[in-house]
Amino acid sequence: MTEALSGLLAGSLFGFGLAISGMIDPGEVLGFLDWSGNWRPALMGVLGGAVVLSLVGFQLAPRMQRPWFKPAFPDLPKKSIDRPLIVGGALFGLGWGLAGYCPAPALAGLALGNGEVPIFLAAMVAGGWLQGRWARHKAAGPCG
Repeated sequence: MTEALSGLLAGSLFGFGLAISGMIDPGEVLGFLDWSGNWRPALMGVLGGAVVLSLVGFQLAPRMQRPWFKPAFPDLPKKSIDRPLIVGGALFGLGWGLAGYCPAPALAGLALGNGEVPIFLAAMVAGGWLQGRWARHKAAGPCG
């Protein structure tokens, strides 16, 4: 129960932060990404705060015996920077720059009733599904 409650609290805090920072407004995000036109630097504080908080967390985590709500830390896979990671990151950035949405702000933005959000989410789910099919096809080999 504690784990579910902490997840609900963390998710609510995250959604609230997205809302008050303006990250659920695609116009604000696109304005931040438009350095050559009407650049709006307000999200710099949001992104900078996220980086600082992550740096603190990554410094504290190795000093902990175990996570707060789990018996042990999970074993993380050792993955190198490869072509699929770079292509995926580029596609994510391209989609974010074109639409002004990334997954979490889009989900939080559903509450605003913006008609673009369901279209974006449907495209995101379809893209994930297609990527899964492609990965399974590739893993099956040329005869699979």
